[in-house]
Amino acid sequence: MDPFVYNGLPARVIFGPGSLEHLAREIELLGATRAIVLCTPQQRGDAEALATRLGNRAAGVFAEAVMHVPVETARQARDFAAQAGADCAIAIGGGSTTGLGKAIALETGLPILAIPTTYAGSEMTPIYGLTEGGLKKTGRDLRVLPKTVIYDPLLTTSLPPALSLTSGINAIAHAAEGLYAQDANPVVSLMAEEGIRALGEGLPRVMNEPGNLEARSDCLYGAWLCGAVLGSVGMALHHKLCHTLGGSFNLPHAETHTIVLPHVLAYNRDAAPLAMRRMARALRADDAAQAVFDLAREHGAPTALKQLGVTAENLQVALELALKNPYWNPRPVERAPLRALLEAAFEGRRPA
Repeated sequence: MDPFVYNGLPARVIFGPGSLEHLAREIELLGATRAIVLCTPQQRGDAEALATRLGNRAAGVFAEAVMHVPVETARQARDFAAQAGADCAIAIGGGSTTGLGKAIALETGLPILAIPTTYAGSEMTPIYGLTEGGLKKTGRDLRVLPKTVIYDPLLTTSLPPALSLTSGINAIAHAAEGLYAQDANPVVSLMAEEGIRALGEGLPRVMNEPGNLEARSDCLYGAWLCGAVLGSVGMALHHKLCHTLGGSFNLPHAETHTIVLPHVLAYNRDAAPLAMRRMARALRADDAAQAVFDLAREHGAPTALKQLGVTAENLQVALELALKNPYWNPRPVERAPLRALLEAAFEGRRPA
């Protein structure tokens, strides 16, 4: 076995149907007395219900979280937390809300308690992203890692099947890159393969039976593992492209990951054969890239960037941005092959 380094990230996880009942206890364990609740405008009702549940421990609701965490929104949230005298933030929702919590923690050190209602996985990572002037910048800092995560599958049953699918494939992307990361290790690879397996089996069942709590639990379990993988190792070409596309053109996060992932896997196929075999095995398929593409297409997810409003002219902009300060990748990132990758994703062609 090759030498490796494994760093386990400090986080407390409470998992299972009904886990939200432990919220007050978890706030108390953090030593917090005034918690603000963060959410998107669409989840204001859920956030207000949480605040009511907390009673005098609630310091207010900030319901302005949006995709890609614009710096303006981050500043507003930090000011809100300071004015409320908050000593803790609860992020209920998906990656946008968790990302907003991280933006607050980055400058204030405010502890975050995350309650995921999608399969984004960002609640398990010390990775943050902020968008300014059409550019999304990311970084790593342990200050932004949520201290506690409550995974309650009951909170995901209202997630529409279509969003469940793209959110789940987004999670698969985290584990996929973990399998061929420069700093991959056997522990993370085990989590990655198991996370992909759980999502690969759970997502089709969720699409067919949206209220199936066991399937929802499997997907949330898989998302947890995939998020932990992303938090433990470095990112590669897939995340660079999605950050570039999403931040530059304000594309929906999960759908962008869903479209791009099969083409990046095809790009890296020959450079990371062991990772591809493990991923294909987890998905019970012969080829990882084709399996992810088919999972999306067969259940109605978008498979082409042009479906998200990307234009042919945008591809050149994305190409130039992606070539600047590229992330490490098992296959060298070169102009002509990368252009071909973007064109295939733009058209929605099944990977060869």
